[in-house]
Amino acid sequence: MSEKDEAPRTKNEGAVKAGAQGYVFDLPSMASIDTGTGYATTHGPVVEGERTQVGLMYKPRGTGARPHSHPNEQWNYIVKGRLRVSIEGEPDRICGPGTLLYFPANKVHNTVALPEEDVVFFVVKDLSHGIKGTPADGKMSGAHYEPGFEPKS
Repeated sequence: MSEKDEAPRTKNEGAVKAGAQGYVFDLPSMASIDTGTGYATTHGPVVEGERTQVGLMYKPRGTGARPHSHPNEQWNYIVKGRLRVSIEGEPDRICGPGTLLYFPANKVHNTVALPEEDVVFFVVKDLSHGIKGTPADGKMSGAHYEPGFEPKS
């Protein structure tokens, strides 16, 4: 493969680089990447622009993220399903389709899909950091699982 044929460098391994790899994207049909390695079950396709990254994320029912943060701000727009949302300093809330969530940079937060159905949300983050966060406890010990939704061993 020549240098010209190589995929453009992205901040997130497996992401697609807008412009260099196209301008129109069919997110539901694109390859998924793990976007919460070590602390969340979240996965989905990610497209990076010059200053922002976006993705269509999937969170299986009864699973989610342990408390974490990242140095870039984040927006989530819930398309399907309901999330229990915890944001540092705010009361927990249950949020469903049509809800726009804002997570400020460096603020500890987590989201968990309610047991009834999988959750789909559109995410937007600036590119000052990758798509993944850092667990608040510093341990990459796995995702959050509601009782009865733990992985089968």
